[in-house]
Amino acid sequence: MTAWNADTEAAASESGSVTVVEGSSFCISSGSGDITSDGGTNGAFFQDTRIISSWVLRINGALREPLVAQRPQPFQATFVGRAKWPDGRFDSPLVVRQVRHIGPGLQDDITLENHSAEPVDCDIELQVDADQADLFDVKGSRTPTPDNAVRTVRDGHLMIEHVRNGQQRGTAVRARGAEVSTEGLRFRTTIPARGKWATSIIVVPLVNGEAPPEAFTETGLPHHREGVRRHRDWEENVPLITVTDSKLQAVLNRSQKDLGSLRIFDVHHPERAAVAAGAPWFMALFGRDSILSSYMCLMVDPNLAAGTLQTLAGLQGSTVDPDSEEEPGRIPHEVRLGVTAGLSLGGTAYYGTADATPLFVALIGEVSRWGLSGDIIESLLPHADRALDWIEQYGDRDGDGFVEYLRPNDHGLVNQGWKDSWDGINFADGTMAEAPIALCEVQAYVYSAYIGRSLLARWSGDGALEHHWAERAAELKKAFNEKFWLPDKGYFAVALDKDKRPVDGLTSNIGHCLWLGIVDEDKAPSVVEHLMSPQMFTGWGIRTLASDMGAYNPVSYHNGSVWPHDTALVATGLMRYGFVEEARRVATGLFEAAEHFGGRLPELFCGFDRGEFAGPVPYPTACSPQAWAAAAPVQLARILLRFDPDFTRKVVHLAPILPEDIGEFRAENVLLDAARVTITGRGTEGNIDGLPPGLKLLREPRPPLESLLAEFGEGREAAKAGS
Repeated sequence: MTAWNADTEAAASESGSVTVVEGSSFCISSGSGDITSDGGTNGAFFQDTRIISSWVLRINGALREPLVAQRPQPFQATFVGRAKWPDGRFDSPLVVRQVRHIGPGLQDDITLENHSAEPVDCDIELQVDADQADLFDVKGSRTPTPDNAVRTVRDGHLMIEHVRNGQQRGTAVRARGAEVSTEGLRFRTTIPARGKWATSIIVVPLVNGEAPPEAFTETGLPHHREGVRRHRDWEENVPLITVTDSKLQAVLNRSQKDLGSLRIFDVHHPERAAVAAGAPWFMALFGRDSILSSYMCLMVDPNLAAGTLQTLAGLQGSTVDPDSEEEPGRIPHEVRLGVTAGLSLGGTAYYGTADATPLFVALIGEVSRWGLSGDIIESLLPHADRALDWIEQYGDRDGDGFVEYLRPNDHGLVNQGWKDSWDGINFADGTMAEAPIALCEVQAYVYSAYIGRSLLARWSGDGALEHHWAERAAELKKAFNEKFWLPDKGYFAVALDKDKRPVDGLTSNIGHCLWLGIVDEDKAPSVVEHLMSPQMFTGWGIRTLASDMGAYNPVSYHNGSVWPHDTALVATGLMRYGFVEEARRVATGLFEAAEHFGGRLPELFCGFDRGEFAGPVPYPTACSPQAWAAAAPVQLARILLRFDPDFTRKVVHLAPILPEDIGEFRAENVLLDAARVTITGRGTEGNIDGLPPGLKLLREPRPPLESLLAEFGEGREAAKAGS
């Protein structure tokens, strides 16, 4: 059985590879369009299974000479190459254009164009294989054995079928006019002078003999499929952002486009969009990643948060299962559909995460303030209460008031926070902490969940419930500041270990504690000083682990690298406590890093100081696009605008502190409730046009949420005294 903690990192893809993605389907190929089965990670994937493992096109017995590969849309790529002329002439006038579409299968539209003044005989051969390997095996470079493929030709289709773990998976390949054999497809044609020849090759995945709905066909145009229509609708409905700083505008536009490409849809509720973690290896629903990503892109589309919450609510734990780590009320870590998912995860859903459950409740509270439909909020409240029950009955394993984690099996994640690599939690001397582990940021997420549920109760008129969760939040904040604070170091421990010892590594996790307000005001300046120190701030972003710690490694996954989403949340925390200049420095550094990555922030990059190299150093296996990295620039734009709607109080806060270099910022078509508003800002000035009736614009930052509870409590006591 695969140890899950060995697979938290993305797999390496071939240099120069081209990835297309739609929903959970994706294809990785070489720059020529070919897919080679050499034990690597290339292939076309459907429902976490590799439906094409080899796809090699030869013309007149030779491979193409690649000229260019372009990706005009996330779900489409065009490969242009030069084919061999039959007599082997050096400067062949035979051009191959291959347009690839990914979705519920694959379609390759291949065109050969003869630019010579004479006709040419062409022998076109496509070699095909489909190992039906599970994504986990491919990602971990584990070749499935034994190869029990059955290859047949039926009704003009090449059928490649396997039985794996009791499930039959297959691939059907066809094309009009092809000679079909058990090895692939072949075409023989004569292309006239200055003429063309074209065909469409269709790949249909089969699960227990059944093709998916909307599989590719020769008669249906690829651009008319539901997935393509959804993507176009997304581009038409997201905000139109214009910024004087054209480079920043390009970064924000890229973020919006990537977030659209990373959406996945529930087949039982196709109107619900959730966000997958990242392409290509994490095109699945991840509790923590999907929640944080949808939170950070609320300004782009709050419905993405609604769909994520609704989809996760439908998967909420209902029983105790040590294999999958499911527990009543727990929100899953990951959902997979592959043929061996049950072996790797203990089921199609794996629940081994300490943070998704409190974040789920916190996000419900946040979207309630964005004017999300009251019916949706009401439908989610029972799930929020079940999640809170999990926190207190299962998350807090020993009754000390803190949520800890300890895997109950030998294949689950060793570390169950966002730094989930096996070596991700360390003492200052580099010694790894042992579970049960209570992470500092998880306590902050729980605090936010308590505050959020208290405010939801307040606005529904349930005073007893409001008081209960406000009291629990106050107790947790007090205990956290006592037990996690390291007075001799001036920052918070990243965790408490199995013996309740503070794990004293200096990490970015403490910035999440600022974000959600669990840090006492008197401790915040020292925390900020450490986060902005040269040991933590590289100039591009915040390191995951300080450079003077024993486990520091700038090219590691979690021990010194920079993760854009992490940096964005730290910047949000800096702004939350009033450290405006520090927040602007961090935001500017990350925006400038994005420019070096062509406008698209990767999952992570190496933690070298800005002065060491001309630009940020890429991390070799980082996912790109990746959801929370794509959402990070949007979140940074939001905090620089200090834009916070609060429908529950009938106000919208806007108090920009935009750096002078950005110039004017304008976002049209921003969704608030059912209205579409335009947000403008320059420096410290800003305005919102088109606000819904009854909503008041306040040109000041939103007060901390816990202060809203305090204000309400004081007002209630005053009202009682007056009566």
